Amino acid sequence: MNHMKRLILCTVALAFGDFVSAAAPNILFIVSEDNGPEMGCYGTPIRTPHLDRLAREGTLFRNAYVPQAGCSQSRAAFLTGLYPHQNGQIGLATWEYSMYSGKIPNVVKTLKQAGYRTGMIGKLHIKPKDAFPFDFKAIPSSNFARKDMAAYLKHAGAFMRAGGQPFYLQVNFPDAHRPFIKQVDQIPARPLIGKEVQALPYMGINHPELRQQTADYYNCMMRLDTYIGQLLAVLEQSGRARDTVVVYIGDHGADMLRGKRTSYEGGLKVPMIIRWPNSRPDQRREELVSTLDLYPTFCDIAGARIPGTLAGRSLKPLVHGQRPAWRQYLFTEFHVHSNHNPWPQRTVRDARFKLIYNPVAGEENPGYAFTMGKKFFAAPEAELLAVATDQVRAAYALMKKPPLYELYDLKADPFEFNNLADTPAHAATQARLVAALKQWQVDTGDPLQSRAMARRLFHLIRDAGTAQRRPLDYKSFMKLK
Repeated sequence: MNHMKRLILCTVALAFGDFVSAAAPNILFIVSEDNGPEMGCYGTPIRTPHLDRLAREGTLFRNAYVPQAGCSQSRAAFLTGLYPHQNGQIGLATWEYSMYSGKIPNVVKTLKQAGYRTGMIGKLHIKPKDAFPFDFKAIPSSNFARKDMAAYLKHAGAFMRAGGQPFYLQVNFPDAHRPFIKQVDQIPARPLIGKEVQALPYMGINHPELRQQTADYYNCMMRLDTYIGQLLAVLEQSGRARDTVVVYIGDHGADMLRGKRTSYEGGLKVPMIIRWPNSRPDQRREELVSTLDLYPTFCDIAGARIPGTLAGRSLKPLVHGQRPAWRQYLFTEFHVHSNHNPWPQRTVRDARFKLIYNPVAGEENPGYAFTMGKKFFAAPEAELLAVATDQVRAAYALMKKPPLYELYDLKADPFEFNNLADTPAHAATQARLVAALKQWQVDTGDPLQSRAMARRLFHLIRDAGTAQRRPLDYKSFMKLK
């Protein structure tokens, strides 16, 4: 009789365990640094077999965006589910920019309340740090030197195997942040060289130096793929892969011309791949999605209530092969990165067209000189532009001193070299996008609805200078009238 009772109890426990596992899968969230969708599964001619396999086993989003192309701003956005102007993290944490409050709901707090063990490996890069009460943290530095990369796997494996609760583990890899290190621990085994590649197409300049930088960036991407493959193997070895949702994104585009720190596609568009057990595999989705959609997605995975304050929506129906009505417009923004490059911007795109709004038009964008300078490129600006077409040179001149509006046909002009703003043939499209953008600004409480406020923000940051890291108090700025 006692044997039978034990057998029944064990059977019930196993069934309950299966139920809990099915109801509350683990979440492995992988975030890479400073890279767009430059990988094999997105069409770039480099070898990324592990990411390609992940895409085959899950859902690849072709039109995934971050709300702002900066590290702290992007990370605060996906962890709070709010735009930078809503959470306050408008610039880098290393320059002492911070969220308005540590009391803003975030992924970590929500999942802990839902019974998850929470862990982070790699940098947080958001202020205040104590707003994110992870149960486990390791390797909190940026580690741009890529030292002891095996430690990421060691910590990840230990965390996955510990405890009986479902887990949320965010692993932040340093590739492909500058410096573009050609090889680390013999990875990749055969690094690319500049003569073997073309410069990233959205730069529009196929100069030898840019080809070499592109080659080394690709080397970082191939190494990243190796690390992700190793991490997924650790997950498999832990025995938790069958009940774990794997999410991979880049935090924003590459640190190249017209990439990071801009509102162009090279800065805002990122890879996003989700492998969800028992969902539809090998999907390529065209919907406009944002990393703001991850917080509500994580809530859906955990069976937790989705906070009503979030700006995004759950990606669960898309990952599971459904065709729900989806957003017509996607919005992004820019404020500042370090104090070298304040440049308030707002953008909106639909399925085909994209509008960039520059409320301080007439000023010269400080970010242009910062990126074109010798910190990043040995060749002078004139030499780089000399090998470009007239159209591309005009696009760089526009980037240096932008007009009020930029309008691009992303179908005909995916790299945004031909500004269609204020042309009669596109007047209706421009008016429609401007109206949608203004309504979004109202709906989200954007303080830069006023061009005067945008100019004030620009001048406050620019005039503060870069000698000391004393950022604008954005919380106080929001209260200005």
